[in-house]
Order: sequence, then C-alpha cells, then structure tokens
Amino acid sequence: MPQTNRPLRKLGFLTIGLFDPADPGQGHRATLELIELGERLGFDSAWVRHRHLQYGISSPVAVLAAASQRTSRIELGTAVIPLGWENPLRLAEDLATVDLLSGGRLNPGVSVGPPIHYDQVKAALYPDSAAAEDFGHERVRRLLDFVRGEPVTGFRGTEEYSDLVQPQAPGLIRRLWYGAGSLRSARWAGEHGMNLLTSSVVKAEQAEEPREFAEIQLAHIRAFRAAHPDGDRARVSQGLVVIPTDSATPAQRAKYEEYARRRSARTTAPQGPARLMFAPDLVGSSAQLAEALSAHAAFREVEEVAFALPFTFEPEDYVQILTDTATRLGPALGWQPAG
Repeated sequence: MPQTNRPLRKLGFLTIGLFDPADPGQGHRATLELIELGERLGFDSAWVRHRHLQYGISSPVAVLAAASQRTSRIELGTAVIPLGWENPLRLAEDLATVDLLSGGRLNPGVSVGPPIHYDQVKAALYPDSAAAEDFGHERVRRLLDFVRGEPVTGFRGTEEYSDLVQPQAPGLIRRLWYGAGSLRSARWAGEHGMNLLTSSVVKAEQAEEPREFAEIQLAHIRAFRAAHPDGDRARVSQGLVVIPTDSATPAQRAKYEEYARRRSARTTAPQGPARLMFAPDLVGSSAQLAEALSAHAAFREVEEVAFALPFTFEPEDYVQILTDTATRLGPALGWQPAG
C-alpha cells in the first residue's frame, strides 16, 4: 500500500442528524447516541451539519451542548454554521458557553454567503434589513473579534457590565474553523489564522483549473497554508464520504453501492453556474479505501479527517460504518484510537 505524505493523526466523523418530523426528539437522541458511540470507539472528533427548514439539525450548538454532558473526551464540531443565519455577537456567546461546558472541546466551523433560498426566507429572517445585510467575510471577522475578546462596547451602566462578550473561553479562538470551497475563501481563512474545513464539494472557478476534484482541493489546501501564519503546520480537516463495508451485510453493501452510483454523475464535470465539483463517494473494504485515499492528492496533504456519513441511512448502518472506520480503516491509514 502506498504511504501518505502525512500520517493520519485525527479521525472524526460528520452527521446531518436526520430525524422524522413526526418524532424529532428521537432523531436528536439518536445523534447523541452516535456521538457517544464515536467516543467509545476512540474517534477524535464528532461533527454535526447545520440545516434550516429541513429535517436535520437546525441548532448544532444546542445539540453539542447536550453531547458535551454525555461525553468526556471526544472533540465536538460544527461543519458548518452558515453565518448568514446568525448574529455573530450572540453566536460568540453561545459558542463560548458550550466550549466551557465541554471543557474546551468545541470546534466551531462556519461559512459565509447568503442563506440558501434567501428570497424565500428573507422576510422571516431579516424583515427590516434584508437588503442591507452583508453576507461576506466581514461577518466572520466580527465573530473572530468577539471570540478573541475585542471590546464590544464602551458602555458602563449602574450595574456591573463587561465590554467583552461573556463568557470568555480561553483557547476557543484557536479552534475556529472555516468551511471553504473556493480558492479565495481558503486564502482568507489562512490570512485570518483560522483552521480549514474542506469537504466533498469545491468550486472549479476557472476553466484552466484542473478538472480533477483532488487537484482542485489540493490547490485550496496549499493556498490556505501559504497564507496562514503557521504555514505548513496550519490545521486542515478533509470531509469526504467514505463507507467501509468490511462487516456490512450483503444488503447493506448493495445499498451503499447504489447510493454512490446514484450520486456519481455529478462527479464527472463542474455543476451549475457556480461550477461545483463533487468528490466521488468511496465505498469498499478498508483495504480498498486505504489504497484509494493514499492515491488522493489532497488526502496526502492532511493529518485530520472527518468522514461524512450519508444522509439517509439507518442507525444500524451508521453503527457498522463507524465501527469499521475505527477498527479497520483508521488503523489501515496509520491512525490509532484515542483514549
């Protein structure tokens, strides 16, 4: 098996936290149980996606607050919170609170851009200021300032007030991540000292760019590190869909292969006006997956991954996938379970 340039140091997983609208509580509890399983299996991190007006986690900070009280070691991340839906000051308060409750295990990932389907939701989200809202990188910079402890106000009242966001969570600023799909955003994240989350979607922004997903993602990683104060040591986490089948039943294997087959057409060329490139889903034995990842140009540049769980599988499927990932695929990539 070919050796990667960087040994895999941290292994995580990412879930959307899908639930049945007829019983949303059970779906949220299932996500918490999955995070508990991840800790028992030795995963370094568990990440939750963020979905609004869909049947997935809409309040990842609240979910991770609950997870922080059911676990003791595993790091807890968001991948990612779209800041177009958030007030950076209020979010900074929530993130610091959960980070303190978790004992310094929170890894918030954020992104910018207009909320999806903005024309349909703006009247509810920003009824008085929809036309004036700025959804660019300035929104992230404000969040960074608040978490870092920059003064918010010079106000002093008759009661005791702070001019900083409270509570302050030492070390949280070093665990803020940016979800970048473009070269510009990757550079911006590096220039501002953030960590980089790169997923299974990137933008092929120019016709002369390489058409292979892995080469585009590699260019983003290198641009990020070139701009980052930590240079080559700057943290990058990769989030491909990777499904080991070692202990899967024949029915599970068939389902996983069909899932990847249905999504494969979008991986062959840039999609839509944004020229989005999607990574192929990887399905196979741990030996096959380790071989494929070792040949992946961007994977060879990272030391951390958070493999994304498919959205629509059953709880028993996730248990099998996570168990095989921790006990077979991770070790095949040189990783050792934590704790």
